[in-house]
Amino acid sequence: MQSVTTKNKQKFTTKDIVETSLLIALVFIATRFINIRLPIASNGGLVHLGNTMLFISAIVFGNKKGACSGAFGMALFDLLSEWAIWAPFTFIIRGVMGYIIGSIAWSKNKQGNSVITNIIAISISGVWMVIGYYITECILYGNYIQPIGSIPGNITQIVVGIIIGIPISKVLKRYIK
Repeated sequence: MQSVTTKNKQKFTTKDIVETSLLIALVFIATRFINIRLPIASNGGLVHLGNTMLFISAIVFGNKKGACSGAFGMALFDLLSEWAIWAPFTFIIRGVMGYIIGSIAWSKNKQGNSVITNIIAISISGVWMVIGYYITECILYGNYIQPIGSIPGNITQIVVGIIIGIPISKVLKRYIK
């Protein structure tokens, strides 16, 4: 298997590239095709399962693959939809989310196996997401009140992601070494 060595002597194998690419595709697909558009009263956003796939990616594969899958998968969705202006913000917010989840879930040799640690990781990244998208909407909409309407939808995505993502991650961890 070919690999690329960086300054820190870490190897990125062909397997790593393929896994990361598949995770990006799965996050994109879960965001694009498994979603519910919210009514205009709540800023007209989406509740989607892309978060669930992001959570699974970070818990099962760690912070780097989690960050890449979230950043590229969801930003790609934004670029290919009517939310293209959101793409740079999404890239940063979702990339950091994946990194936070993977870093916490894999801390102290847990390697994503602790359900409690995984829930904490997702919750902390969820706080980052809510704050990140609130600031983004303040920038894009030009006021501080309207973005409050998106917070319930963002929290719903996090809760749904925990309910679906944690059990799936636990099962996948048994089969993926």
